[in-house]
Amino acid sequence: MARRPLPRILSTGSAQITRSRELARAQFARSRELARTAGDSASDVLHPLITITRGLRRLASAGRRKWADTPKDKRGPLLFLVASVILVVALVPYGPLLAVISLMAAAAWQGRDRKTSTPEGPDESQTERLRALYEALVPYFSAAEDPAPLYTHGGEWEKAFPEFDFDGTGRVSSLLIRYPAYFTDGEAESRARIEHLLTAKSGRGREYHFAWDEEGNELAVTVLAALPTDIAAQRFVTTPGETVLGFTDPTHVQRTLPLTHGAEQRDVPPVVWRTGIRSTEPHLLVMGEPGSGTSTLLRSIALQALQHGDVVIVEGGSTGEYACLIGRDGVLAVECGLSGALASVEWAATETERRLIAVNRARQAGNPPPDDTKRPLWILLDRPTAFTHLAAADHRKDPQSLLQVPLRHGRAVGVTVVVAEQWDAMDALSEAVRQHTRARVVLGPATAEQLRTVLGAPPHTTPVADVPPGRGYARLGTGPVHRIQVPATPDPYDDATSDAHRQAVLDLLPERTTPVEAEALPKLEKPEQQPEPVPAEAVVAETS
Repeated sequence: MARRPLPRILSTGSAQITRSRELARAQFARSRELARTAGDSASDVLHPLITITRGLRRLASAGRRKWADTPKDKRGPLLFLVASVILVVALVPYGPLLAVISLMAAAAWQGRDRKTSTPEGPDESQTERLRALYEALVPYFSAAEDPAPLYTHGGEWEKAFPEFDFDGTGRVSSLLIRYPAYFTDGEAESRARIEHLLTAKSGRGREYHFAWDEEGNELAVTVLAALPTDIAAQRFVTTPGETVLGFTDPTHVQRTLPLTHGAEQRDVPPVVWRTGIRSTEPHLLVMGEPGSGTSTLLRSIALQALQHGDVVIVEGGSTGEYACLIGRDGVLAVECGLSGALASVEWAATETERRLIAVNRARQAGNPPPDDTKRPLWILLDRPTAFTHLAAADHRKDPQSLLQVPLRHGRAVGVTVVVAEQWDAMDALSEAVRQHTRARVVLGPATAEQLRTVLGAPPHTTPVADVPPGRGYARLGTGPVHRIQVPATPDPYDDATSDAHRQAVLDLLPERTTPVEAEALPKLEKPEQQPEPVPAEAVVAETS
C-alpha cells in the first residue's frame, strides 16, 4: 500500500511555526544585547555618581564605628566639637560650598575601585624559568617515533604546563606538568630522575611534593611549607594506646590535635602510632644520625607511655639522656651498663612469658585476662648495639637476643618495644628487631637509598640536606610515608635547653617515688613456672 502524503496545510503550518520561533529567538537575543549595551552605557555615564554614593556610604559607616567605639563619657565633648566645626564652617564666607566640595572629594576618594590590577600570565623572568624547565624535560619526555611530540626543543611550553604559580621570590611554588603516555611513570628510577631534575631547576633548599597521576599522565609539583619546630612537649588529646610520634602536613592526615603554644592555641595534624592487642604495628624502630633527635623521640614516647603504663629504659650511649626519669612513678629501671641492661631485658622477656601463661590460663578457664597483664609495659632501647661488642668481649649474652619473645609475642599481652639506633650501627641490629618493628621513623639527613631501606618505600617529597633536629619521615606498616617533626622534648638537665622547653618537660614528669641515691634495680627473678594442665579427653569404652 502506498503511503499517502501529509496535507499541505500541516507542512506549511509547521514551517511557519519554526520560522516564527527563530524570529522570536533572534529578536530576544537582539533585545538582550541592546539591554546589555544600554546598561553598560548607563554605568559609564553614572560611574561618578556611583563612586560618590559608595564613598558616602563608607564614610557613614566609618562615622558610626567611630561613634560606637567612643566611650559614653566622651561623647558629649565630641558632639560639642562637631557642632563648633559646623558653626564655624557656616559663618565663614563660601564655607558651606567648600565643605560640600571637600565632602564630595573625600567620598570620591573613598568610593574608588581599590582592586589592584594583576597582570595576566607570567612576566618575563617567570617565562624564562618555565621555558628552562620545559627545555630540561625534553630529553626525558620525547621520543623520535612520536609523530606529534609534546616536548620539542623550542616548542610551546604553555601546552605542557597548564597550571603554575610563583612565590614572592620569583621561584616556582606549584606546577602541573603534562607528559606523554609512553613515559615509564610506573618505574621508580624514571620518577626519581624527573624529581631530581625538577628539584635542581626549581630551586634547591626546599621540599617538593610530587603527585603522579598515571591515568591522566600528569605530575603535580608543590613546594611544601616548613613544619613547625616550636611545638613543645605537652599532654596530647589521645586515647589509651595512641602515641603521638610527631606532626606532619595537613594534606595527608585527616585528624588534628589542639595544641598549646604559650598563650596561643592551634590545631596541628599528628602522626599517631597505635599500640595494643589490635595494633598491626606493635613495635617501633627509629634511625638517625647523632643529634638528629632520636633520644628526643624516645623521651617523648616515655612521657606519653607513663600516663597509662610502665617503662623500662636501656641506654647504650651512657650519656645520661634519661636521668630525669630515674625514680619516677612507673619507671621500673633506667640502665646504662651491660649488667643492668641484661637484667632489665631478661626480666622483660620473663614478664612477657608470665603474662602469656596467665592470659592463656584465663582463656582456657573462660575468664577475662588478669588485671596484672593489662597494664602496658614499654621497653625503650637507645643504641642497644653498643652492648653487642661489650657482651662479646665479656662472653655474655647480647641484650638484643633477649628481645625475641617481647618482639614476637608482646602485642598479645601489652608489651611494646621501641629501638633507636644510628646509621653506622644499622648492620649490628638483630634479625628479630628488623623483622618485627613494622613502624619506622627516620630522623635527620638521609639519602634516598637509606630511606628506601628503612621505610620500605620512597617518600613523595625530596629530602633536604639541612634539617632541624627531630625532622624526618615516618611510616606505619604499609601506610604512606609522612613528613614528621618530633615535639621538642629535650633533657631538662641539659644546660643548653631553653627555660620554656625545660619547664614543659618537668611538668610532664611523674612524681618521684624513690630517691635517686637509694634506688636499686628490683630483683628480677624468673618466676617459677608451673606446668600447664593438659585437658584430658574422655575415653569411650568399646563394648564387645
